[in-house]
Amino acid sequence: MTSPAPAEPSEGFAGRVVVVTGGSRGLGRAMALGYAARGATVVVASRKLAACEAVAQEAAAAGAAKALPLACHVGRWQDCDQLVRRVLEECGRIDVLVNNAGMSPLYPSFADVDEALFDKVLEVNLKGAWRLSVLAGDRMKQAGGGTILNISSIAAVQPTARELPYAVAKAGLNTLTVGLAHALGPEVRVNAIMPGAFQTDATAGWPEAAVAELSGTQVPLRRLGKAGEIVAAALHLTGESSTYTTGAILKIDGGLAWAPA
Repeated sequence: MTSPAPAEPSEGFAGRVVVVTGGSRGLGRAMALGYAARGATVVVASRKLAACEAVAQEAAAAGAAKALPLACHVGRWQDCDQLVRRVLEECGRIDVLVNNAGMSPLYPSFADVDEALFDKVLEVNLKGAWRLSVLAGDRMKQAGGGTILNISSIAAVQPTARELPYAVAKAGLNTLTVGLAHALGPEVRVNAIMPGAFQTDATAGWPEAAVAELSGTQVPLRRLGKAGEIVAAALHLTGESSTYTTGAILKIDGGLAWAPA
């Protein structure tokens, strides 16, 4: 798999410790490598350690001061606690937390959304971000500064029948973003990105008709996003050029028009 082209904003992250959950693939991998290219110490966290190790090797090659792979299931409270503890033990601090881990399983009908599926979607997309933000945010506040970036979804404000539990969780993540900006300020800034449909391994298995629909007239740019195209926004919102930006939710979706289904 080829690495995405590094973004070229003026942000530098040398000396900073950046934690990216869901960092082993897709948008998370692209962001982890983007921070690595700017000299950060990058912690790649995801459920499967081997996948994290592979991206950590890429991050080291891209210029990371240090690349640390850590296994973490963010839907489990104790895993979140252990992740923060390990990062502090290994790196001494957390300067940037990117809550990117997420999941949106398919279901044939609302009746097929059982309690286990519903709970799992909320745990991974919302519960983990809550716990990690509380733990890392408190540490950042004590240290006098830091940034948290939540990766939401356009589904939070433009939900369809296809991913409603996911949309509910991401809407909660938007609310959490604004609330945490107040709770952790002024030392800690908290922002979110709402991506639309991007070309990742998650969308690689989508039916051609769905891809054509989302890259057709609904999207002015007539295509899905590329993973590297989220990197510049992530670096900006967690870097020094956005020091008066907090509680913001940035839509990056090619101009997707709402067409409920």
